[in-house]
Amino acid sequence: MKIVRRVGASPRERGSGSGQSCPDIFELDDGDFAVIGREATAELDPMLPLDAARADYERIVVITRETLLMAKRDIPDA
Repeated sequence: MKIVRRVGASPRERGSGSGQSCPDIFELDDGDFAVIGREATAELDPMLPLDAARADYERIVVITRETLLMAKRDIPDA
C-alpha cells in the first residue's frame, strides 16, 4: 500500500502553520483513501445510526469541514 497523492489542499495551504491541526486526505495506489484526523471513536461510536457498524479494528476519525470541501475538486467521480 502506497500513498499516490494528497487530495485537496495541504494543511499549510489551509492555514495550519503550527502543525497543531493537520487533518489530511490521501489517495492510495489501490484506489482507497487514507485520512489523518482527530480520533473520536469513543465519543461517536454510541451515536452511530442503527444501520451503521464499526469493526473492532476500525476507528472513527473526524476531519474539518474545510478539509473535505477543499478536497472535493480532487475526488474522482468514478
